Amino acid sequence: MTLAAFTVGTTAALRKPSSRELRIDVVGKRWWWAVHYPSLGITTANEIHVPAGQPLVFRLDSDNVIHSFWVPQLAGKVDTIPGQHNYLRVTVRTTGTFRGLCAEYCGTQHANMGFSIIAQTPGDFGRWVAREQSLATRQPSSDAQARGQFVFVNNACAGCHTIKGTAANGDIGPDLTDVGQRRTLGSLTIPNTQGHLAGWIINSQTIKPGNLMPPQSLSPGDLQAVVTYLQSLK
Repeated sequence: MTLAAFTVGTTAALRKPSSRELRIDVVGKRWWWAVHYPSLGITTANEIHVPAGQPLVFRLDSDNVIHSFWVPQLAGKVDTIPGQHNYLRVTVRTTGTFRGLCAEYCGTQHANMGFSIIAQTPGDFGRWVAREQSLATRQPSSDAQARGQFVFVNNACAGCHTIKGTAANGDIGPDLTDVGQRRTLGSLTIPNTQGHLAGWIINSQTIKPGNLMPPQSLSPGDLQAVVTYLQSLK
């Protein structure tokens, strides 16, 4: 009985937030990671920017099966379980990019469910935050970008993805508001280049079979415009 009371008390204390902690909500998807900073109003995917030296608390969830959030260089594994909030507290002491992965077999593309922790100086992190918070007011700066935005929001893309400041507000796939700055696509599966992005849009099943994005039928001109537009989102 004493041990049970101690365990419950300790667990409650560990879940209690600290005023210095930056909370980051991460949800395991099929097969990628949704990332939200509730105090900053920022939503992204797969690439998690953090300030080095500041305590962090990751609130970990899943909307499908059990996944496991693991960054071997920083901390141990913590499962993401549907219907249950789990927490990971860590302070990243040095700047750099640290690769994470799902450490619980979760289906066809388990091996391609990676993510990155990008630890920055407080100044660089602050600039990243300011840029992210300004994205909802950004407008296309060229005819090609404007055409790409029009095609995106008037096709199936907008039903599955969100781009802040537009009519695209889907929640099935990753939020693409800042996709142009991401280093990879498909949860670290391929580099984020024009060619790879075009191939992913046309038929991502040839790259990551079983993911939830169906092939898209776009003309060559519309495809190039969408690629140009998405790569400008940064």
